[in-house]
Amino acid sequence: MLLIQMTGLSGAGKSSIAQATQKMLTDSGYKVEILDGDAYRKHLCRDLGFSKADRLEHIGRLGFVGLTLAKHGIIGIVAAINPYEEGRRKLQDSSPLVRTVFVDCPLEVTIQRDPKGLYHRALLPEEHPDRIAHFTGISDPFEAPQNADLTLYTDRQSVEFSAKTLFNFIIKESKTMRF
Repeated sequence: MLLIQMTGLSGAGKSSIAQATQKMLTDSGYKVEILDGDAYRKHLCRDLGFSKADRLEHIGRLGFVGLTLAKHGIIGIVAAINPYEEGRRKLQDSSPLVRTVFVDCPLEVTIQRDPKGLYHRALLPEEHPDRIAHFTGISDPFEAPQNADLTLYTDRQSVEFSAKTLFNFIIKESKTMRF
């Protein structure tokens, strides 16, 4: 099947789109598993921090699990910030089953949304005890993908529209796969 690696800033809508797409795919008879970056950090990746090396390892682990699922006919959707082109490219190059989806939302919009209050904490003064260091888009880089297979513009598209677009993309791509 396929492995969709999503990439985008915190608050761009990756998890919401993944969940809505999962429901549509499941309702259409597909097996789907979301590999949520936050959830996997609590279990499979709890030993990792937020350095570049650890973030690359995090994506590598999610990719390994997702590709294992894909090889068994399950659509894997990695919903993680996935900030480095190097990590995305490595996963993309590892298998013809991988597609990259950029959930594009301007930093200003994600700061306004701030669903988990993380941007607020990342923007606190350096000496503040509640400040989050190494926060993607603020104190750590986010490298926009150079060759995404699909881009969703969540500052001007609803979750429903984005999910339907991703659903249609997955259906189209799964029909072109040779097993």
